[in-house]
Amino acid sequence: MDKTILPVAKIQRFSVHDGPGIRTTVFFKGCPLKCLWCHNPETQSVKDQFFYTPTLCVACGACEKVCKTGAHSIINNKKVFDRSKCNECMDCSEVCLTGAIEKCSNKMSIEQIIETVKKDKAFYGKTGGITLSGGEPLFHGKNAIDLINCAKKEKLNVAIQTCGYFDENLIQDLKGKVDLCLFDIKDTDEYRHEKYTGVKTDKIIKNLFNIDKANIKTILRCIVVQGINDNKEHYDNVIKIYNDLKNCKRVEIFAHHDLGQGKYIGLNKKYLAEKEWSPDKQKMKEIKSYFISKNVKCKIIG
Repeated sequence: MDKTILPVAKIQRFSVHDGPGIRTTVFFKGCPLKCLWCHNPETQSVKDQFFYTPTLCVACGACEKVCKTGAHSIINNKKVFDRSKCNECMDCSEVCLTGAIEKCSNKMSIEQIIETVKKDKAFYGKTGGITLSGGEPLFHGKNAIDLINCAKKEKLNVAIQTCGYFDENLIQDLKGKVDLCLFDIKDTDEYRHEKYTGVKTDKIIKNLFNIDKANIKTILRCIVVQGINDNKEHYDNVIKIYNDLKNCKRVEIFAHHDLGQGKYIGLNKKYLAEKEWSPDKQKMKEIKSYFISKNVKCKIIG
């Protein structure tokens, strides 16, 4: 089997919101978008990273002994971490016994990923399977395609969750292999999309319709960020896209939340999302009702 190495942030077993049935979701590092509301900031960069949680540190000194740059030190029986000196070699994460320093990802071969996923095969039934997520799984190009091909050889149902910003030439490789594409539509306003995600929408929308032309089934996934994209104009644009697609099953909406804030702290990154961006349950019900009133199948997830 292929020995290609991929950066895996997490493998989540028994997922029920990442496609039909019970699924094993593989989250990859690396994403071309930099959404201000990102819930998984550790998946943005493809580089090795670690979370640092000072409250878990017992100042044992193991990290100090292996650190070649002097980023870790024990002073007066207290841990001092100078992140500016850190080159993220990951040596410290290998010796930390308390989880104060925790790697954000592991390098795994396609064979290792497939073998891990197959452990849950008995629970998949007729509809479950593997879901590739991220980050952006197609950020890894041919390597992601090789993984999909291996999954199909194992007769696994394959879903892929994508931000839509990827090389359009990959679509032909997805045809006949991907059973479902969970396609993110973060915003339909060009200015807002570029402001809050860092990229324009044209490439994303083009890829969506090319996936549709390839007869790949899709579900549109729309994050609701209160005060940003929760407006009738955006919803109407999503409805138009839905109606113009031939293979779209439904629209799924989910609320922005701040549960990932601790990850930013662990990565020493500034958390830029606003508390007011999180809609309540009533707001989500109203949005769902609006879609349904326009004859669009809609489901709240999360």
